[in-house]
Amino acid sequence: MPKELERDLGLLSVLAISIGAMVGSGIFILPALALDLAGPAVVLAYLVAAIIVLPAALSKAEMATAMPEAGGTYVYIERSMGPLLGTIAGVGTWFSLTFKGALALVGGAPYIVLLLDLPVMPVAVGLACLLVAVNILGAKQTGRMQVAIVAVMLVAMGWLVAGSTGSVQPAGFDGFFTEGTGGLLAAAGFVFVSYAGVTKVASVAEEIENPGRNIPLGMLGSLAFTTVLYVLVVFVLVGVAPSIDLTDAPIADVARFTLGELGLVAVVIAAVLALVSTANAGLLSSSRYPFAMSRDELAPPSLSRISDRFDTPAIAILLTGGVTLLLIVGVPVSDIAKLGSAFQILVFVMVNVALVAFRESDPEGYDPEFTDPFYPWTQAFGVVGGLVLLSQMGFLPAVGAAVIIAGSSLWYFLYARPRVRREGVARDEFRRRVGRRAVERTRSAFESSAEYNVVVAVTEGTTVEQEDALTSTAVDVATQRDGRVTVVRFDRVPDQLALEQATEIQSPSDAAFESRMASVADAVDVPVEYGEIVSHDPRHAVVNFADHHDADLLVVGTGSESLWSRLFGTDTDWMVQHTPCDVVLVDAEDVTAEDGEVALVTDEGPFEPVKVKLADSLASATGARLTLVQGVPPDATPEQRQTVEDYHEELVALCSVPVVSRVVESNGAADLAASADEADLVVVQTSGSPTTARRRQRLIDAVDSPTVVVRPERENQSGPLGRLAERLAF
Repeated sequence: MPKELERDLGLLSVLAISIGAMVGSGIFILPALALDLAGPAVVLAYLVAAIIVLPAALSKAEMATAMPEAGGTYVYIERSMGPLLGTIAGVGTWFSLTFKGALALVGGAPYIVLLLDLPVMPVAVGLACLLVAVNILGAKQTGRMQVAIVAVMLVAMGWLVAGSTGSVQPAGFDGFFTEGTGGLLAAAGFVFVSYAGVTKVASVAEEIENPGRNIPLGMLGSLAFTTVLYVLVVFVLVGVAPSIDLTDAPIADVARFTLGELGLVAVVIAAVLALVSTANAGLLSSSRYPFAMSRDELAPPSLSRISDRFDTPAIAILLTGGVTLLLIVGVPVSDIAKLGSAFQILVFVMVNVALVAFRESDPEGYDPEFTDPFYPWTQAFGVVGGLVLLSQMGFLPAVGAAVIIAGSSLWYFLYARPRVRREGVARDEFRRRVGRRAVERTRSAFESSAEYNVVVAVTEGTTVEQEDALTSTAVDVATQRDGRVTVVRFDRVPDQLALEQATEIQSPSDAAFESRMASVADAVDVPVEYGEIVSHDPRHAVVNFADHHDADLLVVGTGSESLWSRLFGTDTDWMVQHTPCDVVLVDAEDVTAEDGEVALVTDEGPFEPVKVKLADSLASATGARLTLVQGVPPDATPEQRQTVEDYHEELVALCSVPVVSRVVESNGAADLAASADEADLVVVQTSGSPTTARRRQRLIDAVDSPTVVVRPERENQSGPLGRLAERLAF
């Protein structure tokens, strides 16, 4: 049994980790840069960013109480939307949090050099190594250190706000909206990373005492407190700015002007502690992402090993610490801030979508102790607001996010996919909804009581045996649908003897044909009409007749195949694409399955309703059983197979004959054909497009049994997006 992490973080530690993760670069590094983007409205920008963060905090709080596991964002997105998006979220958030930790250490340099004459880079590297060691020693030590750091920092910041308020000048707020809405949103997006720490505690949820209480209180309490602190500090900065020259250490500049040298020392100490706190919380939480991904087989197993001595994921911490060191020495501070904010916005959008997926699918075991009382409006606001901010971030963050997404996807397909066979609840629910929709469409076809008009098209090249097969198929369908049959012989004549738009049938000139049809009409219980149409273009005449007579179903033969037809299509292919009703192609001289088996075969999604109804009618007319043969990919997940099996169970209840379900692994026509070898009649489907016609022909060539091909009327088919959804689902 794998070793579990110890639950030893209380509410105070949760608040300290969350506040400490936020109150760092957001106050000491970013305000002066954001001031250039929004002007005095930067005060409002911090508030806007906090409001857009709130939905993600509520969503994460709910999911964390349902799944108090290490990994946070990765866990929720992976469980809801599957391992691919989970990998992207896990890798991306890992990098984002690691970037933020590196930003805090490097960005604190201007404050450090105000007190100590030390080289910046060695100090930053030394602090990073120290924090790695602290995190390896244990989360309890980390939480206790956070409490002490945050307490000292908040005392100093409280003194700064209280002591500087009297120095605020109204002139600092002149031209409040000079940069307009665009500047306000750009600044809000830029400082968004300041609030990223509010949900970091979810990544250590497995180590939090009483998570149902402490997680939501810790997240929401720290967000409210930090928002007020940010707004107050930035308010002071903007109000004092006209009186001073701001440097790379803007809060230190304010403290020197309003509090004197003693205040400067206190603020610098607070800044160093705050930035170390941010880096420490970032290392603590980000290291849990490779740890959680490893437990789910999306990363090497060594990353999920827990130290026997310290009870911490030491290898994951060392890896994260190594990446932090590389960022410290190689990435510009401003670029880290932009990339961190942009990807954090994207991740928070995904978090809100993940909660919707959990709520709508209601998976087994999802029982959160805390639920968002404003669902789904908070999630909708979070998604829209996040995308609006993301649109203001510019070119560099978009490229960085694209690189992370592409790299994560490549890692998933090369490493994780061969090892993982599961999917998220969102895809499972999506598949089930597609299946339910397909069942409802089929149920409607079975329950339809409208008169059913079946037209049989016979050409000069149709043999007597083929004619019998076409007529037999039409009669079987019409009998089950209380319909009627019209058999028309289409003869080709020279242009001057026929009308191109011929639609009215005449008495047949072929006495043998008339005799056969009269015998059929006398032998069956449905009305049968028959006649002849002459035309110089029989294929147009067939389509025109079906349209003019409001045919519900056209039954035709497949015709002979030649090299020309394989390259450019047959007359039958043309009719299939242009006939305004359902079409059945009979590729056999005998379609009877007396006490045998009729097989429906597909690997292209759910069965078309007309295909199920037709197969049921043919089986019912001959006392045969019906077999549903559905192909799924060899790497299909258990959830995918279960959805197909549930779909088949629904179809069994609709059919009037005994039904057998067969779900097979399929790499193409040969596998499907092998599963239908024992059938007396095989029913396949096509949309009428050249691509599906080729797929259909490969399957027909591979099947030894007689085949019937069904093409539903276009208005009865799913649209392009619907077909794509069905292919993705099944």
